[in-house]
Amino acid sequence: MTHVLIVDDDLDIQELTAFRLEAAGYEVHVAADGHQALALAAQLHPDVVVLDWMMPGLSGPEVCRTLRATPELAEVAVLMLTAKSHEADVEEGFRAGVDDYMIKPFSPRELAVRIGHLLARSGEHR
Repeated sequence: MTHVLIVDDDLDIQELTAFRLEAAGYEVHVAADGHQALALAAQLHPDVVVLDWMMPGLSGPEVCRTLRATPELAEVAVLMLTAKSHEADVEEGFRAGVDDYMIKPFSPRELAVRIGHLLARSGEHR
């Protein structure tokens, strides 16, 4: 089963995203901040991380940079899901190592489709 780690401090986003991704057949895990995300990622080795930018503690880009610098997690697919919509923000997200970038508000259906595309590109089969 494909494991997705949702990292967001907003409970409504966690629930909405988890519901949609579970319905799409993914095993979903949730972290509320960057430190918890890194601990869960080290434990679970998820296939995809759906990552918010603005969180207490570590920001999304900081989490992504840490994932990329950790050999056993460097290849995990990362999709930034954030309200930060300026061109400079998008550029910074990609410089941090994200594979895809979606802006809130978002379509849960599109999120599931994009995760499927990330997995297809990485060779993961569901």
